[in-house]
Amino acid sequence: MRAFLVDDEALALKRLQRLLAVTKRVQIAGVSKDPVEAVPAILEAKPDILFLDIEMPGMTGFEMLTHLHPQPWVVFTTAYDRYALKAFGVNSVDYLLKPIEAAHLERALDKIERLRGSAATPPEMSELIRRLTGPSYPDRVASKVGEKIEFVDLEQVTHFFAADKLTYAATPVKNYAVDYTIQELEQKLDPGRFVRVHRATLVNVAHVHELHAWFAGGMMVRLKDPKHTELKVSRDRVRALKERLGI
Repeated sequence: MRAFLVDDEALALKRLQRLLAVTKRVQIAGVSKDPVEAVPAILEAKPDILFLDIEMPGMTGFEMLTHLHPQPWVVFTTAYDRYALKAFGVNSVDYLLKPIEAAHLERALDKIERLRGSAATPPEMSELIRRLTGPSYPDRVASKVGEKIEFVDLEQVTHFFAADKLTYAATPVKNYAVDYTIQELEQKLDPGRFVRVHRATLVNVAHVHELHAWFAGGMMVRLKDPKHTELKVSRDRVRALKERLGI
């Protein structure tokens, strides 16, 4: 198999080259530390496998792939063990976590050989990239007071609530007025972190401390903040909250 290696870290490239040489299963068709310069070189070399770093200056590995048609089999190399990378395990590609271990490299080569032997063709990466990266969610929200705009880190927000025709981001320090309705925030924020528990309340599940049964099939949430804030959960929202909390 012919392989092309792209990684902006010189030491990582050298380590991968050494490991591949030991396997005696791969011929290195090219090496590059610059993803922009690597694109034409890969198109010319037409390798069977592309060992590709993800986070690189100038162009990410994901962005680089959009310029490669047709695309070789891709094995991602990364220093970030994100859960979403597991998606590649079922989509005819693989990933190697740095520092790369010989056993993991052999596993990836075995997989590529099986796929090539079955006459399968490399999948286009656009759908895989979409699944890996997913939608983009903000890390903070803006609060405007007069001519001043403050940015509030969402990690600090225990919940959002509507009151007196305004929406507030509640934190242990203070409440910040924001220019969104609860419904708009529900669409804008990461649903894995923020769950709507009432028509006027959106809670950050990371700040949930206790759940208590409430009348009429509803529940009450007690938060971890110093005030031990209690929030009502509507009956029709109980199931969604429990699912987010893994219960």
